[in-house]
Amino acid sequence: MREPERRGPRRASVPVGPVSQTAAVVLDDAGVVLARSQWAATLLECAPGRTCAPLLGVLPRAGTEGRPGGRLVTVPGDREGEGDGAAGHAVTLVCTVVRLAARTPGGSGAEAQWLVLVTPSETEAEAAERDAGRRRKGLSHATAAGIGTSLDVSEMAETLVNLLVPDFADLATVDIAEQVLVGDEPPHLDTSGDVRLRRIAAAQSPEISAEDLLAVGEALPPVADSTLMRPLMKGLPVLVPDVAVLYEKLGVDPQSLPLFVPSGAHSSVAVPLYARGLILGCVTVWRSQLPSAFGEEDAALLHDVVSRAALGVDNARRYTKEHQSVLALQRSLLPRSALDSTAAETVGVYQPAGGGLGVGGDWFDVIPLPSLRVAFVVGDVVGHGLDATTAMARLRTAVQTLADLDLDPGELLTHVDDLVLGLSSEETAGDSRSETAVLGATCLYAVYDPVTRKCAAATAGHPPPALLAPGEEPVFVDTVPGPPLGVGGMPFEVTEFDVRPGSTLAFFTDGLVESRGGDIEEGMERLRRALSGADSSRTLGEIGQSIFDSVLPREPSDDVALLLARPHVLSSDQVAEWELEADLSLVAQARELVVGQLSSWQLDELGFVTELVASELVTNAIRYAGGPVGLRLIRDRVLVCEVSDPSSTQPRLRRARESDEGGRGLFLVAQLTDRWGCRFTSTGKTIWTEQPIGGAGPLA
Repeated sequence: MREPERRGPRRASVPVGPVSQTAAVVLDDAGVVLARSQWAATLLECAPGRTCAPLLGVLPRAGTEGRPGGRLVTVPGDREGEGDGAAGHAVTLVCTVVRLAARTPGGSGAEAQWLVLVTPSETEAEAAERDAGRRRKGLSHATAAGIGTSLDVSEMAETLVNLLVPDFADLATVDIAEQVLVGDEPPHLDTSGDVRLRRIAAAQSPEISAEDLLAVGEALPPVADSTLMRPLMKGLPVLVPDVAVLYEKLGVDPQSLPLFVPSGAHSSVAVPLYARGLILGCVTVWRSQLPSAFGEEDAALLHDVVSRAALGVDNARRYTKEHQSVLALQRSLLPRSALDSTAAETVGVYQPAGGGLGVGGDWFDVIPLPSLRVAFVVGDVVGHGLDATTAMARLRTAVQTLADLDLDPGELLTHVDDLVLGLSSEETAGDSRSETAVLGATCLYAVYDPVTRKCAAATAGHPPPALLAPGEEPVFVDTVPGPPLGVGGMPFEVTEFDVRPGSTLAFFTDGLVESRGGDIEEGMERLRRALSGADSSRTLGEIGQSIFDSVLPREPSDDVALLLARPHVLSSDQVAEWELEADLSLVAQARELVVGQLSSWQLDELGFVTELVASELVTNAIRYAGGPVGLRLIRDRVLVCEVSDPSSTQPRLRRARESDEGGRGLFLVAQLTDRWGCRFTSTGKTIWTEQPIGGAGPLA
């Protein structure tokens, strides 16, 4: 085993010099200086070999043991320019006495030697200044860390007043221009009397009395223009070391003064929230219990703090303006939240994302289609803000335009996919004037027919709809998933399913079932459970609210669109249909069937026009498309006449010349009816017409 290294006795390291502000003196029992540090020569006029009178009182009595501990001693101030104190001012020293274990060589023969460590003590003024400096530094750091983290003006104001009270002030208030609260820019003002503010935050220490002070949420009464408050208009602080000055120069009715000045306050500082030359508001602090009045340094510090807050308030104002503009734009683009048509009753709900993300690109739509059918649309553009909303508007417009062509869901999504590919190519090449990206968009398009009670749906990367049939548990429709819009090269399969009377359909975006760190399957299960209680006794609005309450977190990480629909079903006495062979002699029979059915529906006034329309359409179908030919009448708020044939040729409206024997059929149909059109089916095409019931028609 290695023998431990032998070392001599260690000497205590005595800090000396002005850096540590500690001096060291070695004394014997009689108080004679045996040794001293250089810094001790500055603090004490005690030369080696002479008695140090100021330290005699701190030495232990003979025969006692000294223990480390602080003792105070006061010595006269040093000569001008020397030492820690100025000439003529006493200096208080903190002395710590330690008995030395070893005798000091060259000592006087006394039995004990003492090490005295001497440190200048802070004066009350110095301690107060140090504490004030610490508070100022802490307030500055806290402001830098806390202000600007929120984009809510009220929340930022609450943070500011809580930083100022109680260390800096006994009471602090924040008043904001009313235009700023709604995101608008306040006007440029020249006089303090034109400023109109509203109190949005206040904090006070428990000791101060402020019962009569203006409460949070109330508007400040008008204040006349005065020289005292005029610096605020230039972004400068107003320091009032004596509150009595306010009573003289504020220019407020004496009865209203308690609204502005808390009782017992002795000083105040007001600093404007000043940004880009605009007065956004004002921060006012008061001292009542804190003994020292506000000074120039306090005003400068508060001015620095409020300047940072002003930038945060202006950023929050701009965010509020943009957020409201985007939200208004999006809501203006969405259909009415509640609709009730022949095909279905619908309620749509949109909720922006929480956590400052705001409005995104989710949307829903309900599009009436010919023959009393309806299209349900729900989509999502990745991202948030104005760009996402603008991209959503472009896609929604495209879907509405293509829906007017009466395409089947799969074909419609194919056209939208081509559109997104074209827009993405323009943006990639830099040819597009818009920076709006439509990458990452999804969409679901479904068409419901109240006559057949069937719904056909296709999805482009979108969650399937949920179906709640009467007396059954909710299920998610087993749609064939397609790729998101903009991928290209993949077909969109159409899924057709039956909808029983009294059923409820739920179309939604992924923000309803997805969450950060959560599984989408868990979200789908939460939605399914929420829908299980959506019986017919509850309104769709109530069901939508209960779904949001039970499925969504308090601050959803994505925006959400939810469309609920209760499809209607047409009764059998509202529909009449026949099938005719490809024989022109059966055109007369078609006319008789139409007239007879309209008579049984007590719609004889529509008999002449409908007979002529059906005759022209059936004749064209037999002549140019062959058979079989389908003829159907649907009665609701309008009268629909449909003629179907096996041909996929698009009918074309043209104006016949005077010498032509034909070519006038579709022209007559267009003139006699309100609307007409053609849609293609898996077996051919259907030409449809609409006429109003109980109103003036084209021939009236």
